[in-house]
Amino acid sequence: MHQPAPPADLRHRTIEAPAGRLHLVEQGAGPLVLLVHGFPESWYSWRRQLPALAAAGYRAVAFDVRGYGRSSKPAGTDAYRMLDLVADNVALVRALGEETAVVVGHDWGANIAATSALLHPEVFRAVGLLSVPYAPPGGPRPTDVFARMGGDQEFYVSYFKEPGRAEAEMEPDVRGWLAGFYAAMSADTMPADGAPDPHFVDRDGGRLRDRFPDGRLPAWLTEDDLDVYAGEFERTGLTGALNRYRAMDRDWEDLAPHAGAPIEQPALFVGGALDASTTWMAEAIDAFPVTLPGLTAAHVLDGCGHWIQQERPDEVNHLLTSWLASLPG
Repeated sequence: MHQPAPPADLRHRTIEAPAGRLHLVEQGAGPLVLLVHGFPESWYSWRRQLPALAAAGYRAVAFDVRGYGRSSKPAGTDAYRMLDLVADNVALVRALGEETAVVVGHDWGANIAATSALLHPEVFRAVGLLSVPYAPPGGPRPTDVFARMGGDQEFYVSYFKEPGRAEAEMEPDVRGWLAGFYAAMSADTMPADGAPDPHFVDRDGGRLRDRFPDGRLPAWLTEDDLDVYAGEFERTGLTGALNRYRAMDRDWEDLAPHAGAPIEQPALFVGGALDASTTWMAEAIDAFPVTLPGLTAAHVLDGCGHWIQQERPDEVNHLLTSWLASLPG
């Protein structure tokens, strides 16, 4: 399996954290910017941002979230609670010898970044959210919300929640499954309007991949890139990644004391106009004046899907570095 050669100055390290160990990759020197990936990804999702942030004068650090890649994979769904993921982020900042950091996340990483900023404003001085807007804790129990979605179809989050069920679909052909999942949510390969929505499965034994588009990879994903992602998940399996979905009700209980709480620090949001996360959560974006009173920039990129920093790396890099340069201190 051929993998792209990393930049010569990309540094890999493993540090001790509540997860056990966390694998990180860093580039550059300067103020710390912590990059948190989503599902089903790894530190590699930030390969285009690390050199750009380093060139702009920042110490850019991307890492494998617990359950992924070369980081530890604790047993049991409770080990993937949001509070534990936030504790990993704090431990990373401390292990890197820093007092504060800017935290930037994509997909689930955006939720982890937002909660890190909410619970530890003394550590995370600003927060950048890609694809998934901030929605404060509170409201109905997540399992109940997702169970009501889709009518005679089942929402993918509910599908993921039953241990072993999604793994049985994904793990016999990890590479093919990932290729289809990435294509289903990319602007240039997503299903056409009117086609079955790949965020849902048929309740009578359906699979997500039944709705994935066939054929070419999205433009942002090379065969070599896919090899990197597939190689990690073929080695680790998908359970650690899926446990994030399985811990959502526990998060709802843990974060109840913070129901409705805003994030006060400077914030950035960048979404894709063709991403379901942007359209389904339009009310959360509309609420930013209340929920993100420190928001300094918000952008929705026309013609962009879910994998925003990989689909549109140059544009996202420009937005990130411009925003970082505008921050106090």
